[in-house]
Order: sequence, then C-alpha cells, then structure tokens
Amino acid sequence: MKKALLILILLVLAGYLLFWPVPVEPVAWDAPEAPALEGPYAVNDQLGRVHRLAAGEGRGPEDVAVDKEGRLYVGYEDGRIVRFRGDGSDADLIANTGGRPLGLDFAPDGTLVVADGYQGLLRINAQSGAVTALTKEANGVPFKFTDDVDVASDGVIYFTDASSKFGPAMKARDDIIEHGGHGRLLKYDPRNDTTTVLLDGLQFANGVALAPDESYLLVVETGSYRVLRYWLSGERAGENDVFIDNLPGIPDGISGNGTDTFWVALFAPRNAALDAMADKPLLRKVVFRLPEFMQPQPAHHAFVLGLDTDGNVTHNLQYLGDDAFSPITSVEQVGQRLLLGSLTADSFAIYNLEEPQ
Repeated sequence: MKKALLILILLVLAGYLLFWPVPVEPVAWDAPEAPALEGPYAVNDQLGRVHRLAAGEGRGPEDVAVDKEGRLYVGYEDGRIVRFRGDGSDADLIANTGGRPLGLDFAPDGTLVVADGYQGLLRINAQSGAVTALTKEANGVPFKFTDDVDVASDGVIYFTDASSKFGPAMKARDDIIEHGGHGRLLKYDPRNDTTTVLLDGLQFANGVALAPDESYLLVVETGSYRVLRYWLSGERAGENDVFIDNLPGIPDGISGNGTDTFWVALFAPRNAALDAMADKPLLRKVVFRLPEFMQPQPAHHAFVLGLDTDGNVTHNLQYLGDDAFSPITSVEQVGQRLLLGSLTADSFAIYNLEEPQ
C-alpha cells in the first residue's frame, strides 16, 4: 500500500513538472561560456566602501536621478517618487505614479522623465507633482515593462520596453527564462508626439545610455549578457552592432558620464546552472515549475563595471560580503561620486571614486 502511494505521488509530481501550464515557452539558445572572475574581472572589495542613504525610506530605489541643484530623486516599488538632498536627507514626496517607477532622467526643460514598468513613459513636473503620460505603446503593441530612459539634449527621449509579454508583476526572470526576444529600444519625440521602434527582438531590453556626443545609443540586452550600440547619426545611422559581449554578470542599468566612461550595473555574476540550461528549453520549463527557492538564484554580490567609449573595461568594482549593497541595478556618476540604485534594497548608495583604493 505504501509503495503504491509513493508511486502515485511520484507520477503526480512528474506530471506536474512536465505538463502543468506555465506562461513561458522557452527558446533554445547557446549561452557563451562565462568569463572567469579574474584579470579585468578579478574579485575585489571596492564596493565594500559604499555609503547607504535614506535607509528605510522605501524599498527598491531602482534608479537615481540628479537635478541641477544636486538634489537626488528615486522611485520606489510603491510608486512614490521621492526627492532628497545630496546627502540623502530630508525626504520630500514629489509624486506617485500609481505604478512601478524604474528608469529616471531629467529633460532639458527640468521635468523628470520616468520609465514606469506599468504606466509607460511619463513626465513629472518636479515642482507641482503633476504626472503626464507620454506614450504607452508603439506600432500597436502596448508596453508591458517600460524600463529605462535617457533624454537627449534636444529633448528627444530614448527608452526601453524590456518585454512586451512579461510585466514587472511576473518579473524579469520570466522573460529571461523564455528568451523569446520580446524587448524593444524606442524613441519618443515630444515635438510631434511620435513613438518609434529603433530595435526589436531584444532579450530583455534594459538600461539605455547616450554617447557623449549623442552619435549613438547603448542598450543593455540582459538576457544575452551584452550591450548593443545603435547609431543615431553619421554614415552608420540606423545600424547596430555589439559594444561589449559576454559580460561576466547579468547586466542591468547603464549610464554615461558625459565624457569618457559608461557605467554598467551587474545585477549578479553569471549563474552556471542557468547558462547550462540555455539550450534545453524543456528543462527550463521544468525548472520554472519548481518553487522559486529551488530555482537558480542570483548571488549576493555587488558588481559594477566601467567601460571606455570603445567598450574596454576601465573600472572593476565588486564586493562579496554579507553586507554588500546588492543587487545593484543602476549607476550614475556625478562628479567623483557614483550613485547606486537597487531593485530590492531599502536604501540607495554612494561610492566615492576618490577614496583610497
């Protein structure tokens, strides 16, 4: 009797793991072998020196933007946009998007542009708190996961829809496990209220950053561990190529310092188990049916890279300690400070580039 019951339980479990309906349809792909954490990627403890700001004010300050007065703006998972002094003090509620604010950037007119995971591309008057929806779809396809934004000097807004299939409620994990190419790089021109798709078929389109001279745009393709370059002007306008490939971690946000460096936030180092399943769609589906705690998990590892304008690594900042500020999802340079955002932390952080190494 006990043996028969055990067999029945095993059959039910096998049936669940193999046939239970799930929202993902994994696509086979060849993940490149992850580079070792040595040489330009050698593990270090530089990010053990970060200073946390506004601890306990809210959860998930995904991105940090800075206005002309040096005040800091972050968006929390409860929809709030909060402004702080440069030292992280004096929290001041600016607005609530009613969604999930992710990427933030200021337009030349001083308004705050927000990529909201649920609400689309928004503009916020930082003085009155008025929220205006700019665009929620392109080519008839609604945005499901509006993710990051960078505003050009002429006011044109470049942004990403990480996935047209999976939204924040279903998590980035779903889109990355499926690897179905649902991400898009987009352009919104406020002068004629038009939204244009620049690139589609991207594997979780994430961070976006303009070149110092705005001749090209970088976009993070999280699901493929790389950064693409889209040319905006010159002989190659409209073309794209790979800026840096096979990163040692899962790339998230990217930003430029306006002169010679792009900063890339790595959510965590690459996961060997996840890469090993890349060409095994059925196995990825089975793993997806497991309880989340049994699925591949990101390591608690703070990780930021600096790249020059040719895609070469110039800075390698890491920290492995239990108290690491992780996961890091955005990096913005202001003077000699790096402002660090996080998807899940209860604070944001500052790293001083001038402190002794």
